[in-house]
Amino acid sequence: MASERTCSMDELYQFAEEAIRRAGEEAMRFYGTGRNSVKFDEDLITEAEIHLNDFFRGRIAQQFPEHLMFLRDNLAEGYSHEQSRYLWIFDPLDGVDNFQTGIPIWAMSLAVLDNYWPLFGMIYLPASGDFFHARVGENAFHGEKLLQVRETEGVDNESILLIFSRFHQHYHSKFPGKIRNLGCTSAHACYVAMGRADAAVISNESYQNLAAAHIITEAAGGKIYRMDGKEFHLSEHLDGQKIAGSLLVTSPGKFSAVAEHLRSADM
Repeated sequence: MASERTCSMDELYQFAEEAIRRAGEEAMRFYGTGRNSVKFDEDLITEAEIHLNDFFRGRIAQQFPEHLMFLRDNLAEGYSHEQSRYLWIFDPLDGVDNFQTGIPIWAMSLAVLDNYWPLFGMIYLPASGDFFHARVGENAFHGEKLLQVRETEGVDNESILLIFSRFHQHYHSKFPGKIRNLGCTSAHACYVAMGRADAAVISNESYQNLAAAHIITEAAGGKIYRMDGKEFHLSEHLDGQKIAGSLLVTSPGKFSAVAEHLRSADM
């Protein structure tokens, strides 16, 4: 069995892609079926998330029974040479409002850690078929196309900033370009990674939400910053709790040009 031997990177990667695509097929059964009579169909989202988590957990248990799934209360400490050193971080639904109403910008994400060191990340948008992926220390891809953030340093009236909901309650903006909220953090990060957007302000995230996006962003030459410009270390948030404050996803050379146009509404 796979759990009785060392897993190769290719084996894990191929299994992960197949598993997230199959999970996407499962998700499409629920997509766009929310009740029009309510603004947020909590019953649908709960049912879909439980089903998708159970589905993915079952795939892992069948192929790699000794591997661990990320849960807030199951994180062990210490280095291990056993198969339990592998930790799978699966986020079944990002962009639930879009998902329930039939808007195609929603995603599922997957990352794998080996003794808490990230190996690779994948983000899949089942409704559009977009598949983003990267191995740590290597390039990032959209399907087979290489990803690269926009490396120009300035911003202008053609620049694009992606934001989170209620952004305008938290920030005063003088950003000279176009500001958009597409309703899905994972997609926002990927659009920055592929150079379609210059930056994205994200908020109310957790390790599970950002594990794959962080890997893909950095592989494409981007970074995730705290809004004051300080280094952001995702590994500090393995407890699964919500990450305090907002974060800025962009290229290293563009951070200052974007941040100078944003001021906290609390100041």
